[in-house]
Amino acid sequence: MFEWLFWIALLIIVYTYCGYALVLMVLVSLKRMLFGKRSEVQNQEEWPEVTLFVTAYNEADFVRSKVENSLQLSYPKDKLKFLWITDGSTDETPELLQKYQQVRVEHLAERRGKVHAMNRGMQFVETPYVVFSDTNTMLSADSLQNLVRHFRNPKVACVGGEKRVLTEGGTNVAANGENMYWSFESKIKQMESELSSVVGVAGELFALRTELYRSVPEDCLLDDFQISMGLAADGYRVVYETNAIAVETASLNVKEELKRKSRIAAGGLQSMVRMIQLLNPFRLGWLSFQYFSHKILRWTLAPWALIVALVANIALVVTDSSELIYILSLGFQFLWYLLALLGFILEGHLRGNKLLFVPYYFTAIHFAAIKGLYRFVGNKQSVAWDKAQRA
Repeated sequence: MFEWLFWIALLIIVYTYCGYALVLMVLVSLKRMLFGKRSEVQNQEEWPEVTLFVTAYNEADFVRSKVENSLQLSYPKDKLKFLWITDGSTDETPELLQKYQQVRVEHLAERRGKVHAMNRGMQFVETPYVVFSDTNTMLSADSLQNLVRHFRNPKVACVGGEKRVLTEGGTNVAANGENMYWSFESKIKQMESELSSVVGVAGELFALRTELYRSVPEDCLLDDFQISMGLAADGYRVVYETNAIAVETASLNVKEELKRKSRIAAGGLQSMVRMIQLLNPFRLGWLSFQYFSHKILRWTLAPWALIVALVANIALVVTDSSELIYILSLGFQFLWYLLALLGFILEGHLRGNKLLFVPYYFTAIHFAAIKGLYRFVGNKQSVAWDKAQRA
């Protein structure tokens, strides 16, 4: 029994983080051989009107840099509108924004969460396309053009940008870990987008057709995921654009990063329950396979598979098994978690030492996934969450 548990758990872990990427590479290569590579969407001479939509809660520290970054975007000035929803903010966020005549600010004193602010704010969007971005996220100059040009294809409903994380200083485990995570994610998303549709977009930067926006339930924890995958489930394409770049600073440390990851995990489980139709391969084809492999396994089985693999491996070695493979695998796991422990102890002093921060960050985000399950099952994750402190 322990052998079966060990190998099944190991298979889940390896497939989730290596196997799926390899399968995607094969499928994309086969698609290119049979149908050719999807042609690049060219820039257009006449750009449509676009609204850059930002929801902000007590973001006074980032308002100036975000607005100035937005005003410096190379999108035609007469085609770009700026909308900020600042509901619930008790700092100077609304007042600071009032200094910029180009920015429309809509504010309510009551705080009811980001999703409520998004749903309310969409009534003020009068352009055919809307681009969502976070306050603490800086955009590349031509990011909007690179997003909007995909809408020349009528089948495209949503376009996600590429998230990058600053790693200045080199001692921030959260920053280095998240940067590696998003580098890996970017490769996965590129292949998913080419195969069919990308599985979810990053809330830091994504665009969609305004007419296709549907109000999201106000208790939704992952608005970006449910919005984009709802459109994919309706038969539209959701694509990924690597040249639309959103840059942000990382969480202050891994403890702060756990706040984000546990909320995301809780939101993922909520999405899984509410969007069960995404698991119907007879209707959605490859998208269902991608969704299961990319998200379902990470949200549900992979974190527990790590625990099962360790416990089963210990049982195999302690009982009557002296097979070298089990001894070596247990030694590897002990070394991995020892490095993770050292990473926890030495956080803040790990300049450039990936040997420590990779195991630490990887272990921490899986702990966050289990914590997220606890929050979801216990209904302990509020839509008005506490933001992670940024570096």
